[in-house]
Amino acid sequence: MDFKKTNAPTNTVTRDLVNFVKDTNNIYESVAIMGKRANQISVEMKEELKSKLEEFSSTTDNLEEMFENREQIEISRYYERLPKPTLIAAQEFEEGKIYFRNPAKEKENL
Repeated sequence: MDFKKTNAPTNTVTRDLVNFVKDTNNIYESVAIMGKRANQISVEMKEELKSKLEEFSSTTDNLEEMFENREQIEISRYYERLPKPTLIAAQEFEEGKIYFRNPAKEKENL
């Protein structure tokens, strides 16, 4: 998932609850789905940030030799400016980009 190209807002937006209930008919189920997707996005973002920052890590662990790396700071700022995982998940859910299923409902239909 390329969360850098998402059109999700970077700040809080008032949303219509009807848009969240249209697929599941249950607001709590919708929120649970978005929460799980937000956790997935958060893990992806953390892993990518960690891998990029590891490039700058030094092999020595001496506190006196610590210095600020401008590229490291710019990478961190870039990730801070990205939309939060919850906002990305809500946007994906509204656009119908999240695949989900409920095994309990599937058993009832059989």
